[in-house]
Amino acid sequence: MEIERVQDISSSSLHTEVIPLEFIRSEKEQPAITTFRGPVPAIPVVDLSDPDEESVARAVVKASEEWGIFQVVNHGIPTELIKRLQEVGRTFFELPSSEKESVAKPADAKDIEGYGTKLQKEVEGKKAWVDHLFHRIWPPSCVNYSFWPKNPPEYREVNEEYALHVKKLSETLLGILSEGLGLRREALREGLGGDLVEYMMKINYYPPCPRPDLALGVPAHTDLSGITLLVPNEVPGLQVFKDDHWFDAEYIPSAVIVHIGDQILRLSNGRYKNVLHRTTVDKDRTRMSWPVFLEPHREMIVGPLPELISDGNPPKYKPFAFKDYSYRKLNKLPLD
Repeated sequence: MEIERVQDISSSSLHTEVIPLEFIRSEKEQPAITTFRGPVPAIPVVDLSDPDEESVARAVVKASEEWGIFQVVNHGIPTELIKRLQEVGRTFFELPSSEKESVAKPADAKDIEGYGTKLQKEVEGKKAWVDHLFHRIWPPSCVNYSFWPKNPPEYREVNEEYALHVKKLSETLLGILSEGLGLRREALREGLGGDLVEYMMKINYYPPCPRPDLALGVPAHTDLSGITLLVPNEVPGLQVFKDDHWFDAEYIPSAVIVHIGDQILRLSNGRYKNVLHRTTVDKDRTRMSWPVFLEPHREMIVGPLPELISDGNPPKYKPFAFKDYSYRKLNKLPLD
């Protein structure tokens, strides 16, 4: 059965100003109704080049405790490399359908790698206004190049270079977060699997939508990952849920947006928040984003770190192998 891609639906919808019913959200989700319109609190921004390392660490920890999301600037990933990453990703999505389908996720696949459209079960059977490409970029032992685009030719080189930079940045942040819990610098990285932590690249492609007031690019969710490091293009769309409101996230050129995901929430026994977020779409412009998810390997059992557990701080979360946790969450099954 041929899968209809949102990019093709977008092309045929733009002349009619109508979108298929399965993309129209209920009133409790429609962005036109639910987005906060007053003064918007700013998501914390942390300058990693600040020579006062203690101040940087305090800012990262505070943002992770209170928001579960922050933006980092002067993070060490060259601006030029981010531009190249975005260029090769955009070029792939502008290729003819037949070329994109050559790296499509197989219909019977248990894994999420490849070009695709639907990711998870939605309770009301609704669809998200997005196509995507998933592939692991680190460690080399889990990279499957059959899901990496062959075109443009520089796609592989750019992504391999980006992987090294994103790995370094992620380890810096995990170290700060570990010490913020009063633990060794390696504690959270080891809790996610140490050298076996997998770095999953995703490209989100949100084509123009004639009814951005009714649709969502991605519905409200928290990330399955430990942490997520994301760079967006210049088209706004990320929204964060805080204090019972949906707020637009500010776009800062060349910043990396850091999400605390479910596994750091669980390893920290709830000390760090997993951010609830969603994506809106634009009527005239294509939004894209490049999140990299730091995930435990499939068999890794993740639960609250033993060093944090005491009579006064009992475990709040049940340990799960990551494959079981992912399956249960994506299929809307209980997690307790």
